[in-house]
Amino acid sequence: MQKPEPSTDLFSAAPLPVARLDDAQRLACLRLIRSENVGPVTFRALINHYGGATEALRALPELSNRARRGRPVTIYPEAKAAAELEAAAKAGVELIFTIEPGYPKSLAFTEGAPPLLYVKGRTELLTPPSIAVVGSRSASAGGLRLARTFSASFGQAGYAVCSGLARGIDAAAHETSLDTGTIAVLAGGLDIVYPPEHRDLQAAIAEKGCLVSEQALGFQPRAQDFPRRNRIISGIALAVVVIEAAKRSGTLITARLANEQGRDVFAVPGHPLDPRAEGTNQLLKDGALIATSAEDVLEVLARQHTAPPFRAFEDMASTVTPFGELPPATPQNAHPPIPAAPRADPTDVIQAVRTVLGPAPVSIDEVTRATGLPAREVQVAIMELALTGAVEMHGSQLVSVKPDA
Repeated sequence: MQKPEPSTDLFSAAPLPVARLDDAQRLACLRLIRSENVGPVTFRALINHYGGATEALRALPELSNRARRGRPVTIYPEAKAAAELEAAAKAGVELIFTIEPGYPKSLAFTEGAPPLLYVKGRTELLTPPSIAVVGSRSASAGGLRLARTFSASFGQAGYAVCSGLARGIDAAAHETSLDTGTIAVLAGGLDIVYPPEHRDLQAAIAEKGCLVSEQALGFQPRAQDFPRRNRIISGIALAVVVIEAAKRSGTLITARLANEQGRDVFAVPGHPLDPRAEGTNQLLKDGALIATSAEDVLEVLARQHTAPPFRAFEDMASTVTPFGELPPATPQNAHPPIPAAPRADPTDVIQAVRTVLGPAPVSIDEVTRATGLPAREVQVAIMELALTGAVEMHGSQLVSVKPDA
């Protein structure tokens, strides 16, 4: 079986090659994700570097030892990973990894995309484009009506509606789009109901729509988990529509994340005296697109995206090969051989990278220039340091030393 060639950029935000996983590979991916200090960026880098989770797991002890010069990184036990997979199967929950067909293609292109999603319900809703409808938990009657009107129009136009299953605007959007396609992204495990009064709605979405979370079953959401959830809502969607948001609210976090991810952000203007309109009106001042009707959103998307939307993503994933194999080389994907260069001692590279890093985040390109070492070797050293917890990976390929490292 031909192994994939190592990626030229370990920290690329482009999605990993799409591949079907067998049971052993699925178990290895889960163990890798759950292992010490393996976050989304490091997971992507390890898969890029080694071509598979099984190979990465074998390499972890040596990698972490070299960077830490002491205790190796803790690898997640196989028995615990197997039990997690079994519990999910019994609950009717599917695990979809970044490298598998069915993972939302738009989300896969974002930095720090969750390596794994827990999904229950109609997983096919994650494939076509969706529009996020978000807003105030303490929504006005007019805001709720707008959420229903917008969501109904989006559904009729063929878009799934994505939101966070919160009170107010989120709930109205989900209820309206149950029959046309709705995606609810949760901050906790898919078996945890929050808020409690949405038990029936969550059950209905599990049957007729799609529930999504990056957290394992049984995980109780904390305050810091809701902003993390918001990046998935905006990452899945083609555009985000904000209907009522206070000046300081989680909804504005979703809007900011959507902007960072390159999504279209729309805001519905509100009355200047209504505190629930302060956030949306500020978004408009900051450059968000105005939406007084669903047609405003649909017209912009129609101009910017040729039918069918995400055609480029579909083309990239059209050839699905078994994990660990690559399609035969063609003039389009063949590369000329790169002459081998003498490699520096890995320990010396790690020390050189440590020396130039500080508490302020800098780009990996800047680290490479500062050390004068080959980019590939610098990236491997950063990956090894990340495994030991010595450095922190930020968005946009930024890295810094952890204050307590």
